[in-house]
Amino acid sequence: MNPRLTLLSTVASGAPESEVFRLALQQAVGELRALGGMIHLCGPTSALCLASAVGLPSALTRSWEIIDQQSPLAPARALRQGTAVWLPLPPSEAADAPGPGTDLAALPVSGGGRIVGTFTVLAGDRSKPTPEYWDFLRTVVAWVEERMSQAPKMSESVPKDPGGEQPRQGVPGLRVGWWDWNLQTDELIWDAAIMEFYGSRPADFTGKIQDWMHILHPDDLAPTLAEAQRAIRDHSVYEAAYRVRRLDGTYGWSRARGMPTYDDRGRPLRMVGVRWESSESPSARDALSRALRQMSDGFLAVDAEWRIIFTNLEAEHVLGFSQEELFGRVLWDLPAARRIKGLERRCQKAVAEEKPASFDVRMPDTGCCYRLRLVPGPVGRVLYLTDVTEKLRMQEERRAAECAASERAARVMELTAALAKATTSQDVVDAVAQWVLPPFDAVGLMVQAIEGNRLLGVGAVGYADDFLDLLNSRTTVGSSPSWHVIRSGTPAFLSSPQEYAAYSPDHADLPDIAHKQAWAFLPLTASGHTFGVCVVSWDRPHRLSDDERSLLTTVSALVAQALERARLYDAERIRSRELQRSLLPTGLPDLPACVTAARYLPAGQGMDVGGDWYDVIPLSSGQVALVVGDVMGHGLPEAAAMGRLRTAVHTLADLELPPDEIMGHLNDIVGDMGKESYVTCLYALYDSTTQVCSITIAGHPPPALMHPDGTVRFPELDADPPLGAAEPPFQTVELTVPEGTLIVLYTDGLVESAKRDIDAGMEDLARLLHTAHENGSDADLERLCDTLTAGLLPAEHQAADDAALLVARLHALNADRVASWPLTEDPKAASLARRHVREQLSAWGLDDLTSTTELLASELVGNVVRHAKGPVSLRLLHGAELICEVFDGSLTMPRMRRAADTDEGGRGLQLITALSQRWGSRYTAKGKCIWTEQALPGPDGRGNQLSDALELMFPSTDGFDRAGGFDVDPTALSFGVGEQ
Repeated sequence: MNPRLTLLSTVASGAPESEVFRLALQQAVGELRALGGMIHLCGPTSALCLASAVGLPSALTRSWEIIDQQSPLAPARALRQGTAVWLPLPPSEAADAPGPGTDLAALPVSGGGRIVGTFTVLAGDRSKPTPEYWDFLRTVVAWVEERMSQAPKMSESVPKDPGGEQPRQGVPGLRVGWWDWNLQTDELIWDAAIMEFYGSRPADFTGKIQDWMHILHPDDLAPTLAEAQRAIRDHSVYEAAYRVRRLDGTYGWSRARGMPTYDDRGRPLRMVGVRWESSESPSARDALSRALRQMSDGFLAVDAEWRIIFTNLEAEHVLGFSQEELFGRVLWDLPAARRIKGLERRCQKAVAEEKPASFDVRMPDTGCCYRLRLVPGPVGRVLYLTDVTEKLRMQEERRAAECAASERAARVMELTAALAKATTSQDVVDAVAQWVLPPFDAVGLMVQAIEGNRLLGVGAVGYADDFLDLLNSRTTVGSSPSWHVIRSGTPAFLSSPQEYAAYSPDHADLPDIAHKQAWAFLPLTASGHTFGVCVVSWDRPHRLSDDERSLLTTVSALVAQALERARLYDAERIRSRELQRSLLPTGLPDLPACVTAARYLPAGQGMDVGGDWYDVIPLSSGQVALVVGDVMGHGLPEAAAMGRLRTAVHTLADLELPPDEIMGHLNDIVGDMGKESYVTCLYALYDSTTQVCSITIAGHPPPALMHPDGTVRFPELDADPPLGAAEPPFQTVELTVPEGTLIVLYTDGLVESAKRDIDAGMEDLARLLHTAHENGSDADLERLCDTLTAGLLPAEHQAADDAALLVARLHALNADRVASWPLTEDPKAASLARRHVREQLSAWGLDDLTSTTELLASELVGNVVRHAKGPVSLRLLHGAELICEVFDGSLTMPRMRRAADTDEGGRGLQLITALSQRWGSRYTAKGKCIWTEQALPGPDGRGNQLSDALELMFPSTDGFDRAGGFDVDPTALSFGVGEQ
């Protein structure tokens, strides 16, 4: 007999299974000159678990700790085929072997009439095993099976019931039995099915709860009793799963369910329930459990309800509880499982699909990352937890290193795209700050350009304004690092304040002031000329690698090209803005008839000049013209067209033509500009004496009127086509507006955009006006303009069209400041007019203007009576000036003549020009009106304006008192002959 087999035969029966496995593997490896050996046992699901290994280090056996029974490896094949397997692995699969050997001999291990594991030997060569080789292995396996059956177990006798009664019969076939536990006396009754499964004879059964506790697995005793105590305490159902030692010495899973009963006082009496056998494998579970307990990976088994039925040491460490504390608890109730977001959902999905699943989870409290593999089974699930924290960290570092270069290259591409879109110098600085600073962990950026013999800042990020001002004061040609770089044309990289001080001793104080500790000075060169420098800085010492320096040098070339284009654009934009300012009103007039405020907002892209304009034109007799217009398009041609039209509007308004006639003349002017010229315009004429606002529109949005009570409305006006496409006549709408009414004129760029139609924009305008009235901010028109522009054109959204806004609060001339009288068409009309003037000016306290105004009224009325036709009337307006108006029914306008010294007439309008501040005439609905305007006397009076005017006109004429005053009645004078 083989001496090694003889040695094994001397092992006494009853040796622990672990000792049996170790001795068998040692003798097999030694006899067959193998590299090592392993024994695997069937696990709770479809897995083979490593129970023992000899001759192989743990580093090599780690990948063989758990083998899927469907695996192509030798142990799994031997298990499935139930026969010996010799597996010489091909070179393509040799990597799956646990060591340098490539030949595996595996045999199944049986127990209790079925295969419970495998016995595997790792050979060192490819020689096919001889029959003697296989005979020896089969003999060793047979010895292992024999010794496993002889392992310590409970008594195999089956005595009778001590009371002489046969155990109650359980449900046949299902191996389900019932039990009755007297909670008062600890007496226990089992039926026959339980007796058979537990392997107890009636003679050995004492009928006490201790009988059950003695066969219960030590690991399951505490949690099972705790569950019973909980059910009794909570008056709830008792349900538990535990392992019990069977007649053959193996442990089998048993499940129990019961309900406690109580007496009238609530004291527990009995607990009655049922027990049934679980479908777990009755293999050598102890050896398997020990192997699983020591696995480096976490191992966790749960039943169909996700109650934990087994954990190893690593799983206990991860979950934060001992095995006794975890057993029987639902996995999802554990704090560690609840902290992993989506764990239950993903596991339930894998079970529903009935296929293994693998995913990574991170423990929030420790930050460790685990690769979780779930293998579902018919009555339970197995979860494997592998700590991959370090592996993922190393992978992440490799990925970070590999992506660094590609990311920087992508940044260069992104920077190139951003610089291509940059139009201004500030756009260039912003693009560099966004795409260059982050990848280099830099915190500061400064771009400087040469202006004469100075180096001035173009833009900066990450620097205080005080430092920039100090730097600009030192930027004349000198020894600063920036000038060094510009003169040499090569970049300078200074990684610390000490290097900075050595490079530029005269400016060694700047690092402390700027709070920077490392710099990259990059020359900006375009078209062969270095015109500036780009400075990238860090707030800590930083040494750049060669790749980083090369990349920054490349970036500086891109920045230089973009900045040169931007500087040209900036210069053009400055000229455009100057042109725009010259074309728009430099200031709005201060008028009694209205208080105004205005805004012009250029488009967000392209040139800052456009065709939108606004105007406030003072007219005669308390009238004012409010104008807003829009030449379609942007650019210098549109701005020039707008200037022509604004000048034309002023000229036509000064002629005091009606709004519809002014719009007709403008239509002719636009028509002469070309077929593609279109202009929208709104002309509003407000008369403060009648509170009537006459509005004419050519293709323009209607104005917004906000009444003193805060209501906002848009007048319903016929939409005439734009100027250049319209056909006169234009419609004029007259609106009577209350005192204090707010009128808002605007162009479509304020209320219309690609994301908002004009109706929605007008609704927003009305809402903003009403809100301003509610909170009282409409009292300040400048503030109101800011509110409207901010609400309709937010600063963060670039406008595609320029916009003009004109806001005016209309005021009426009080009725007591207006006086009018009808006059007869005869020579007495002049005398009557003088009397009305004296009386009214005396009532207004304007006696200093009586003589002058009498002469003006007498001259105008006499001229009308002599040359025009009725009806004739006189009106005085006392506003910011004194206005005298004479109305008649003639359409013939007066004209100025230069009378010779020998002419008897022709000096009337010269006298009116000399005596009045200004004068003019306008058409009315029934004829015309001739008006004069005089400034009101100041605090010190005005002097004898009449005598000064007459002396100026007639320096050698007798009849005037040189000392002051007339020696004849001046009101009898009339110089208007022949001037009508």
